[in-house]
Amino acid sequence: MTYRDFIISDHTIMLGKPVIKGTRLTVELILRKLGEGATHADLIRMYPDLSSESIQAALQYAAEVIANEESLEAAR
Repeated sequence: MTYRDFIISDHTIMLGKPVIKGTRLTVELILRKLGEGATHADLIRMYPDLSSESIQAALQYAAEVIANEESLEAAR
């Protein structure tokens, strides 16, 4: 599985933010909910269009984006 099977970015959907294909659910929303403590099961219950694979794809996408970013400067 690759995140590209599940994540798209289209300027006509959510202003081009990365979303789960076939939905208006952004990767950002999924990551925020996970960061707030939601489980995969919680997300699937809240958003029936999600699957475990699409949640995993959102995590893979986020890791890829971070891996390609420049390092943050140390806080002073």
